[in-house]
Amino acid sequence: MPAFDGPAVTRNTLRRQIADALRDEILAGRLCPGQEFTVKEIAEGYGVSATPVREALVDLTAKGLLDSAEHRGFRVHEYSLADYRAMIEARSLVADGIFRGLSEAADPRLPVALAGVRRRGEEAARAAAAGDLTVLIGYDLRFWRELSVLFGNAYLSDFFHRLRVQSWMCAVPYLRRCGDLRGTLWSGHCDLVDALARQDAHAAHAIVAAYNSDSLRLIERLAGERPA
Repeated sequence: MPAFDGPAVTRNTLRRQIADALRDEILAGRLCPGQEFTVKEIAEGYGVSATPVREALVDLTAKGLLDSAEHRGFRVHEYSLADYRAMIEARSLVADGIFRGLSEAADPRLPVALAGVRRRGEEAARAAAAGDLTVLIGYDLRFWRELSVLFGNAYLSDFFHRLRVQSWMCAVPYLRRCGDLRGTLWSGHCDLVDALARQDAHAAHAIVAAYNSDSLRLIERLAGERPA
């Protein structure tokens, strides 16, 4: 068995922690589209060395959240409304692939697994009803990540999670401009869990399709491209 280097594991863990923290800063709107920063600035801000910061920034660049700004460091990627439309289309296709096996015999372990996912959905729905975007994004990402792991394969799950992070990142600048988000954000997480628990593929598809359509209409309206 090969020897493993303990410090490398620690560094890799720190790299992930920094990447997650920066992702959350972007989704919270504290790092805005187009905003530039350097490795040194981030390292000093988190009180860590430059190496794990640089690695984290490279990881986020590969995931489409940052751009490398030559000779200036990095900048937060700027997505367009056209990008969001394409993301919604991709989300629909991937969700169909993930839930494709619903008509098969139910796994007896599914109800227990779905109970945990439902708790994430309940928290997400409460945050949506309250208009708390930051809390909603956190629970929503966990909700969809856990659902996709239950019903899809690992490759689809990873891609779907990345796509959902990007779509939230694209939507956040529009949503942050809206003063009161109560009642405007999707809160059908538990309805989807109930449909999946019943192995009702038609209902699950309809819920996801309505969610994607509503999300697109909302962002288009906030962007001023469609009337209210």
